[in-house]
Amino acid sequence: MKLTLAEPKYLKDSIAIISELVTEARIKVSKDGLELVAMDPANVAMTVFKLFSSAFVEYDVKKDADLALNLGSLKQILRRAKPNDVLTLELTDSKLKITLKGAASKRTFSLSLIDMEDKDQRIPELNFPIKVETSSAVLNDAIEDVDIIAESVSLAVEPGKFIVEAEGDLSNANIEIKADDTTKVTAKDKVKAKYSIEYLKKMILGGKLADNVTIQFNKDYPLKLVYKEVDKVMLSFILAPRVEND
Repeated sequence: MKLTLAEPKYLKDSIAIISELVTEARIKVSKDGLELVAMDPANVAMTVFKLFSSAFVEYDVKKDADLALNLGSLKQILRRAKPNDVLTLELTDSKLKITLKGAASKRTFSLSLIDMEDKDQRIPELNFPIKVETSSAVLNDAIEDVDIIAESVSLAVEPGKFIVEAEGDLSNANIEIKADDTTKVTAKDKVKAKYSIEYLKKMILGGKLADNVTIQFNKDYPLKLVYKEVDKVMLSFILAPRVEND
């Protein structure tokens, strides 16, 4: 296989974000692109990543391949990629060869594949009664606001409105986001659910990849965030809820 990417940020930023949640993962290479599905060690969050073949300037895959990699090591190499570098991935002798070619230099790294249990992560089939589509910046600001108050956040919708709130021992925060040109709220009824801010802070880094985010959730049900750049990249997260014990 030989894959060449003229915009290395799509792989570089994606791996940097995913490695906040997952240390080791299997990247599947097929004719359609690169795909990664992984759970975090605590089984609280799932990451689904696709880098489409259409994002590459050269995409030569003779047969499907599995790349079991230490994401921390891969992140360190990809951090060396400059915005204007051309990044090439090749598989040779159980190693992933990564070439960064700039105007003045060509740098080559080799990363050994690791042994990993070969089990397919199944993406759960989830049905949501509501959907919020908004700018990544709006969601980032809201999560950063509630982060100073508590460790968990309540997300709520009612027709025409998306609400992010948190309650601490001495203070609380309430961010009300009305449906407008930037934010679209699809909801028939009021829905409210609670999630970990610690995990959300890692997931909203997906805003580096896409200007907009789709948010779906339900009471005592997982949250799904999707960041997508058409024909380039898709990064989504599924986060288990914090269920209140009555």
